[in-house]
Amino acid sequence: MSSRGHTNSSSSSSTSTGASKQRRKRQRAEKIALMQAEQARRERRKRVLVFGSVAAMGILVIGIAGWGITQLPDSEKTTPLPELVSGEGTNLPPWPLPEDPVALAEKASLRVAPMEGTAEHFHTHLDVIVDGEPVTVPANIGIHPAGTAMSELHTHDERGVIHIEAPTDDKRYTLGQLFAEWDVKLDEDTLGGLEADETNTLRAYVDGEPFDGDPARIELKPRGQIALIYGPKDADVEVPDDFDFKPGE
Repeated sequence: MSSRGHTNSSSSSSTSTGASKQRRKRQRAEKIALMQAEQARRERRKRVLVFGSVAAMGILVIGIAGWGITQLPDSEKTTPLPELVSGEGTNLPPWPLPEDPVALAEKASLRVAPMEGTAEHFHTHLDVIVDGEPVTVPANIGIHPAGTAMSELHTHDERGVIHIEAPTDDKRYTLGQLFAEWDVKLDEDTLGGLEADETNTLRAYVDGEPFDGDPARIELKPRGQIALIYGPKDADVEVPDDFDFKPGE
């Protein structure tokens, strides 16, 4: 009896040892699986962080590049000024709208379309003063009377605000182009039917500073102030050097 009891005891001990080994094996496997899962999570987080950083850097670079393009000064445009043009009308002021300002705009190398362009949009102001009195710059210069088409260079009201709303941002514009579509002659000595002579002068100013040469060559620039003053040489005329543009102009 003692021999059989000893055998049963040994068998039970062996079974217990085997079960313990199986448990330890499963525990090691579970631990390894948890470690592998944690490592995989860390790798995924790392990839997300790297991708996010690269993407953010790319957006930043694009944004900086875009800012640099949109902020490019007019003086850095490589496009030359357009060919010198002017109107042909030699009447005395005031000067009304011509019958077809759109045809005159196209003749002045200005693009005409059913809607305003959106690639470039800025405004310049023009004062015309004759014998000390302001001359109205009419509304709708460069706009078809039926409202079906407009030039990229035009006016909307009688404030003297010139709108440049173009389909591309690579062109430059001159005062002569405005006078061409207004059909008013403008050169170094002529303003419509007014001529500079021994008694009267035609003077041009940009931002309050005298402009030498043909005023038709004056370049239109964002928020620029242009003044054409005709009258006696010794007349004391206050030269406008800026303009109170509306917000967004």
